[in-house]
Amino acid sequence: MRTLLLLACMSLSAVLSAAELPAWQATEHRDAAHLGQVWDTRAQRWLDADQLVSELAGSERVVVGEKHDNLDHHRLQLWLLQQLDEQRPQAALLMEMLQPEQQAAVNALQHQPLPEADVLQMQLDWQEGWDWSLYGSLVLWGLQEPQRLLAANLGMQQMMRRYQRPPPISARYSSAARATLEQTLLDSHCGKLDPHHLPAMLAIQQGRDEQMARALAEAPAPALLLAGSYHARRDLGMPLHWRPQWSEAPIVVLLREAGQGEFPGPEQADFVWLTPALPEKDYCAGWGAS
Repeated sequence: MRTLLLLACMSLSAVLSAAELPAWQATEHRDAAHLGQVWDTRAQRWLDADQLVSELAGSERVVVGEKHDNLDHHRLQLWLLQQLDEQRPQAALLMEMLQPEQQAAVNALQHQPLPEADVLQMQLDWQEGWDWSLYGSLVLWGLQEPQRLLAANLGMQQMMRRYQRPPPISARYSSAARATLEQTLLDSHCGKLDPHHLPAMLAIQQGRDEQMARALAEAPAPALLLAGSYHARRDLGMPLHWRPQWSEAPIVVLLREAGQGEFPGPEQADFVWLTPALPEKDYCAGWGAS
């Protein structure tokens, strides 16, 4: 009887200690099954979010792929970082949204009293293309909690050199992967990208993924990288450029909006975390309008 009571208390303690997920902000597909749960692509089973934390707590390196404009994705990223940090100290947070030129400013602010948001953005030379209302809380956490907040992206000069003189495309890409990336680049430029510029744009994409892989490999562990989903995907992005001599390859977690069709398999990710979706938006509306 005492054993049963002890087991019941332990079970209740585990339930109470599991932190509640943030309230959803996106409005579409809120009635989808398994929202907030995580699909384990190898075991072919659904996990609760706290089970994902347990799965990741022993991993030296993790990459989390996001949809950049979905606030739920960023709130879940912060939740995950906080939960992991409670189980073991997070040594490094890396962000695609930071470039090497910003690292000195980041270092100067690490573990220091922080100014108001507008001043902080100015000191960091925060790029306008990354909405601070989506990323600010992650930056603040990264400056205050882990050992290091690290830039993961290529610098602008590096991108420009690749644009002007594209290096050969890596043989690591399969023909299918290259075709997918090329079509994605065309779509993201709303069909207005001159096909002659595709090799240069693909070279920049490759360079960014190579840099993210290198930055994650060199970061103190445990390290977690936040990046767009295409950069995180094992078949297309940063994991393709992981070198065996670095360490064990990172665990890939993709944040995915419900209603987006077939789920990624293990060739793309280890875990897929399901969230509501944003309303459909024509990102090309008004492109190039005067």
